[in-house]
Amino acid sequence: MKIKKDDTVKVLSGRDRGERGKVLSVDRENNTVTVEGVNEVFRHVKRSQRNMQGGRLSKSMPLPVAKVMLICPTCQKPTRVKMGVNAYGKKTRVCKKCGVAIN
Repeated sequence: MKIKKDDTVKVLSGRDRGERGKVLSVDRENNTVTVEGVNEVFRHVKRSQRNMQGGRLSKSMPLPVAKVMLICPTCQKPTRVKMGVNAYGKKTRVCKKCGVAIN
């Protein structure tokens, strides 16, 4: 999986198509990512001592990795990612559009 936490991604399909957001978490087992402000659902919570007010709480749900695309920090465009080797011999992610290494 070539998407990491704190990357900026664009949603490709679904009701939030076209939105950009920061990746909050990555689940490698299920191939899903949770994106800030995308795929929000409401959880109806009853009043309790822990939650005095109750009501509807908004929560971000995970998306499949195939539905998001990484945004290159330099060219600011959604791009595919390839793996390259830097000067120190370490593998890095590289933008396919501009060819710049992504941290």
